[in-house]
Amino acid sequence: MKLIAAADRNWAIGRGGDQLVYIPADLKRFRELTRGGTVVLGRKTLSTFPGGRPLKGRRNLILSATEGFAPEGAEVFPNLEALLAAAPEDAFVIGGESVYRALLPYCDTAYVTRLDAAFPADRYLPNLEEDGAWTAAEESAPLEHQGLVFRYVTYLRAGKRGNL
Repeated sequence: MKLIAAADRNWAIGRGGDQLVYIPADLKRFRELTRGGTVVLGRKTLSTFPGGRPLKGRRNLILSATEGFAPEGAEVFPNLEALLAAAPEDAFVIGGESVYRALLPYCDTAYVTRLDAAFPADRYLPNLEEDGAWTAAEESAPLEHQGLVFRYVTYLRAGKRGNL
């Protein structure tokens, strides 16, 4: 599987049930990378989408033990084992924090938009730069949106080739 996220200097990814910042170019990149594929997310992340509806043009796999939770257009899995049995190898893990943590061991590629700022936050991605299993394999030149500098970094799990 692959992971895709935006994280600040401290690997923060969210606050108060929302992303830290919305960058149009990053949203476009997310759409391009995930369109036509499978995305894996949690119930709380789904609730942040417009209308709380699954993403169009993708197979949406939701990890949630909430009884009776069955959004139209998504497949819900009550536990990690059931989700892993259904998720294709090229699925994108898109959040939130607990889903990233649970599925990180099953990912071989991480597409992280690194934000050159520190935001107040209450949700974090594990720091891949301090994890010896991950290596930054590709990094874009710095980009900017409304004064916020960011870059795209692709991390690969050691021993994995990934699809860059």
